[in-house]
Amino acid sequence: MNRKIFGGAGATLASLAFSTAAWAQAAAPIKAPDAAQMAGMVNKGDTAWMLICSALVLMMSIPGLALFYGGLVRAKNMLSLCMQVFMIVSVAGLLWCCVGYSMAFTSGGENHFFGGLSKAFLKGVDGTTVGATFSNNVYLPEFSFVVFQMTFAMITPALIVGAFAERVKFSGLMIFVVLWSILVYYPMAHMVWYWAGPDFLADAPTDSGLLWGWGALDFAGGTVVHINAGIAGLVGCLFIGKRAGYPKEPMPPHSLVMTMIGASLLWVGWFGFNAGSNLEANGVTAVAFINTMVATCAAAVSWSLVEHFHHGKASMLGAATGAVAGLVAITPAAGYGAPMTSIVLGFVVSPICYIFVAKVKNMLGYDDSLDVFGVHCIGGIVGAIATGIVASPALGGQGVFDYTKFPAAFDASTYSISSQVIIQIKAVVFTLLYSGVISAVLYFVIGKTIGLRPSIEDENQGLDISSHGERAYNM
Repeated sequence: MNRKIFGGAGATLASLAFSTAAWAQAAAPIKAPDAAQMAGMVNKGDTAWMLICSALVLMMSIPGLALFYGGLVRAKNMLSLCMQVFMIVSVAGLLWCCVGYSMAFTSGGENHFFGGLSKAFLKGVDGTTVGATFSNNVYLPEFSFVVFQMTFAMITPALIVGAFAERVKFSGLMIFVVLWSILVYYPMAHMVWYWAGPDFLADAPTDSGLLWGWGALDFAGGTVVHINAGIAGLVGCLFIGKRAGYPKEPMPPHSLVMTMIGASLLWVGWFGFNAGSNLEANGVTAVAFINTMVATCAAAVSWSLVEHFHHGKASMLGAATGAVAGLVAITPAAGYGAPMTSIVLGFVVSPICYIFVAKVKNMLGYDDSLDVFGVHCIGGIVGAIATGIVASPALGGQGVFDYTKFPAAFDASTYSISSQVIIQIKAVVFTLLYSGVISAVLYFVIGKTIGLRPSIEDENQGLDISSHGERAYNM
């Protein structure tokens, strides 16, 4: 009994000591801490959470996205689609370590478009270096941040391939992914997400990416990931052209079961994508988590309702597509909105995306095979603009913290929905133009040199055999 009493007393005293230290740190945070001080500001729980989130986001790509896309194509192209996603993930991971991380997350000085090469090949990054979070005096092991952001760099170019699925040359696609990552994704990641960090911003207010400096809000990648990849996909399907036989020949998905499984894996993995983007395990992480959940539920229901009223039947494909549209829309707003406004966002985004998928695509005649533009780009635009609304404290949102104050705080009375929405629209337009124009140049150059499209014979045979010499199904 004495052991239990003293054990309990010891735990209580330890808890009080920890609480006192935490209170003292919160009451008087250290401004611009040195490396030794930052090392003592790393939380094991945050580190474990970020490593789990990295694995969850990887699961979104393989197997999630591969199965989601693979089930939507014809059986003769299933394996090629899986191979494309698998190899994009592999190539993007290597490229991120070589130049991507440095270009995205080091200071560009007076250049606000991309970072430098000071950490190329992960120079200077080891088990002792740390990176900032969104809280004063809270840091992460730098490698945990490197690998988390690596998974974003992996899935973003993989999203693009759905726009021209079943008709792209494997070698040309791989070259495009390398060049697009360097010229488009890394600069966009820098422009939207790079900043000096909360402990240093007061002394370095201009050390940030271009769109961050504008005040654009993008919690987890509405502009960087979805609009960026979505517009690149649209440009790609226009440059490569329509599938042989489209739209006269029927091209139904060969396995909606696989698509449903893939969509489900995307949904689960997306909690790492959105909640992980808070870089800590705290209250805002829970906000992003629940917002991701309810917005997705609402979007799946909304799409099914639209289909029911339009066709008289709700489809599994529609429910899965609606869920993805909801995930896309909540991504930029996940940590800023509230559950009720997130539900509204989910209900709103599905009808808008449905119009582009079911009406606009047919009206304009472009062959966006798996609706990358209609879901990711349009859903991302809706979510990015709506972020300016749902973030308002007047609607239960989190507001925008002023990191030039120490410790950071926000004043609800200073938030303006109209001003923030204008900033969000500017960020959307910039992303569309930047990614669209550079992607067009890359498609044109690669198409004229290496080539982007296989022969009609190879396309008709199926890319599984013609590109990889094997079949998804041997029956």
